[in-house]
Amino acid sequence: MTLTVDTTPISNTPINPTVTAVTERIAERSRETRAAYLERIRAAASQGPARGKLSCTNLAHGFAAVEPVGKDLLRRSFKPNIAIVSSYNDMLSAHKPFESYPRRIKEAVIDGGGIAQFAGGVPAMCDGVTQGRAGMELSLFSRDVIAMSTAIALSHDMFDGALMLGVCDKIVPGLVIGALSFGHLPTIFVPAGPMTSGLPNTEKARVRQLYAEGKVGREALLEAEAQSYHGEGTCTFFGTANSNQLLMEVMGLHLPGASFVNPGTPLRDALTEAAAKRVVKLTAGGDEFTPIGEVVDERAVVNGVVALLATGGSTNHTMHLVAMAAAAGIDLRWDDFSALSDVVPLLSRIYPNGSADVNHFHAAGGMPYLIGELLDAGLLHADVKTVAGGGLEARYRSEPTLEEGTLTWREGPRDSLDKQVLRSAGDPFSPDGGLRMLTGNLGKSVIKVSAVKAEHRVVKAPAVVFDDQDDFLTAFKAGELEKDFIAVIRFQGPQANGMPELHKLTPTLGVLQDRGFAVALVTDGRMSGASGKIPAAIHVTPEAAAGGPLARVLDGDVVELDAEAGTITVLTEDFDQRVPAELADSTTFGTGRELFAALRGAVGTADRGASVFGAAL
Repeated sequence: MTLTVDTTPISNTPINPTVTAVTERIAERSRETRAAYLERIRAAASQGPARGKLSCTNLAHGFAAVEPVGKDLLRRSFKPNIAIVSSYNDMLSAHKPFESYPRRIKEAVIDGGGIAQFAGGVPAMCDGVTQGRAGMELSLFSRDVIAMSTAIALSHDMFDGALMLGVCDKIVPGLVIGALSFGHLPTIFVPAGPMTSGLPNTEKARVRQLYAEGKVGREALLEAEAQSYHGEGTCTFFGTANSNQLLMEVMGLHLPGASFVNPGTPLRDALTEAAAKRVVKLTAGGDEFTPIGEVVDERAVVNGVVALLATGGSTNHTMHLVAMAAAAGIDLRWDDFSALSDVVPLLSRIYPNGSADVNHFHAAGGMPYLIGELLDAGLLHADVKTVAGGGLEARYRSEPTLEEGTLTWREGPRDSLDKQVLRSAGDPFSPDGGLRMLTGNLGKSVIKVSAVKAEHRVVKAPAVVFDDQDDFLTAFKAGELEKDFIAVIRFQGPQANGMPELHKLTPTLGVLQDRGFAVALVTDGRMSGASGKIPAAIHVTPEAAAGGPLARVLDGDVVELDAEAGTITVLTEDFDQRVPAELADSTTFGTGRELFAALRGAVGTADRGASVFGAAL
């Protein structure tokens, strides 16, 4: 397999002025921090392969377990050594395919002229399993734990490059942050792909709503869920996991077209082997030295935001992208998302923003078509560094294929094969992006509107206040919520309890909306890609536990959520004079939560990435 680069320009469209302005604003804001970051990683790169400077004792420990041929290569420092960092476990569908990757990768790296070692594993937890459980309070913090675990894996000074094996929610952002702390190392991200399509998403949503209404039992619900999540690979809806893959590709950290190829297929295996061979060429000993810290620059970050907006991707990335950018010395803010959202059209509808799943998106043209449309519309920076060589224009409009068993790339589709799933920039589902920012006397917040009908985007109703989502569900079952209202679910931010996702609220609120009530959600918690058809102002900052305005809301206060105007407001005259309520029980034990007390005390605000690293980056 030879990864050839076509440098023939396809589009001469000038970059959109708003994209240019936002990029320049980020670069100017980040001038000092980005310069300091680049100085650090370039100094590290200039020192040459660190393995050559290890003492004999250090080096002997580093290759003690390697087979004789590899041991000889490592002791002589002839060939680049590639670190494999993996999120493999066999409980979670998305990570199970990684079980066989290390052996395959090691063989491919040798074929590519290097050698590889499994450097370390990182934890991988599933929000789908922990949803509504105490374990969900560890979920967001697992991102920063993964970043630290990645740094530990790379800390032995044995490596010249790295391959990151990760897929799901916090795993990929954590791997990126960790890899950027070793920004002088060339790094390629290696996905596992989505599981094949199961029960249609519309049917799954229907059964969930029937269960919320008490019209079907647990067995029917479990059967529907089991038919949806049925095998190896990523869940097929467009939540954070698949948004991660989108970002890694458009930011130039995947090989072209690698994101959404199903596991266990010859093409998936060929792409994994190609990534292993390719990273060898990107090391300092090759002809195309490409450290990850140089790939992830201001333009790549803006490209990631644009692609997220164009697809209605996960709201979690209003935090994760901010944290990833900070790890590269780049100061990304919610205002940048908001400004870009005004000019980026919505080009795809994937569940929960539509009925199709990510496999349908891939079949309709997928990433090559999406990237091509955004390039032709002047919404992406084409002249960025990528792990494939060249820029987006040169490589990422192509799609991988096997020709007589050999991996090659061909021109991607120029027309969507299913306009119910994927459209052109000239005929979008919506003229602006799927994510918006809200501001007002309740603070700052994020809302995902790509699945919210126009008639539901403005809600003005009395507040019903809860400090726990289970209390809300109890009130629903008791028949206390048969009315217009805005649910305020507070003390769900990172300082309070780790900022869990509140997916259990969606079916219930959907039932009430379908019954004709005007309902909405306001919370300092998270919803990921699951807010769906309900207007949900999430990530409210400052959070209630920090004395934020949510802590002053009382039952009956009239709240107006206006997703069109971008405001979220309590219409009460004495609101600002009230004393904030306090969390009744802030003691958190069980399911390991006590071990994360230090992280809850150190975590920053949602709009700054909800990171525990803070000024350290």
